[in-house]
Amino acid sequence: MTPSQTARILVEALPYIRRFAGKAVVVKLGGAAIDAELDKALAQDVLLLRSVGVRCVLVHGGGPQVDAMMKRMGKAPEFRDGLRVTDAETLDIVRMVLVGKVNRDLVATINREALDEPVAVGVSGEDGGLLTTVPRDPALGYVGDVANVRAGLLHQLLDDGLTPVVSTVGADASGQPFNINADDAAMAISVAMGAEKIIYLTAAPGLLEDVNDPASLVPRVTAAELRERIAHESVSAGMIPKLRACADAVEGGVGFAHIIDGRVPHALLIELLTDEGIGTMVKREADW
Repeated sequence: MTPSQTARILVEALPYIRRFAGKAVVVKLGGAAIDAELDKALAQDVLLLRSVGVRCVLVHGGGPQVDAMMKRMGKAPEFRDGLRVTDAETLDIVRMVLVGKVNRDLVATINREALDEPVAVGVSGEDGGLLTTVPRDPALGYVGDVANVRAGLLHQLLDDGLTPVVSTVGADASGQPFNINADDAAMAISVAMGAEKIIYLTAAPGLLEDVNDPASLVPRVTAAELRERIAHESVSAGMIPKLRACADAVEGGVGFAHIIDGRVPHALLIELLTDEGIGTMVKREADW
């Protein structure tokens, strides 16, 4: 890349930097998109955005990692309507993998890239009552819905110059832990924080008209259109929780929701700081 090309990229990014400086952006990283090299690129993206004033909160899942650990321990994963059936033993595994492994690895990766001083801090939804939960369905065991987000805790960490990395295990009012769907947790956090954007990093290009054709990407869609697609079952089952979470987020006051391909290095910067962007963008109203 020539110096002239570099300059053009920086000039293109400048209006977006000005627009998002001081705004909260919630980034949800799916377990299927977690990879050592991609995590390094994501860490660099988060650190660059932090350096220009964007207030990033990283929320992660870890479904494939939990599945792998369960199989190693001789326990078969079980799902109902896309949610993990979580008995007491499975809950222990979820906490061990999400809080003790995936979260720590992501925090370490960001802090290694920070070089001068550690900036990432790992937070479980159980910590300080960050995510208060209520049981979803007795048939699912210890699976909870988010009843309250202590958004002030995240804002305080951001005010202190830290980047929160949130693992999605919460607790009810009695302190009983619950497994939370990470898509739903990220949505609830973004609404509670009054975020400008929520961005889902997935193992897919975005919403596709034809799941077998990456070129059929839907670049823009409204919340109402998403709900219509879900109702008519015109989207893949695996995409439904993310689409529903995007619709809930923008209807809850978040400015924009995005589903982008987390397998693309620096996808976060491409989406936030370039004219072209990447993936699917969701708004409440069709005032494109």
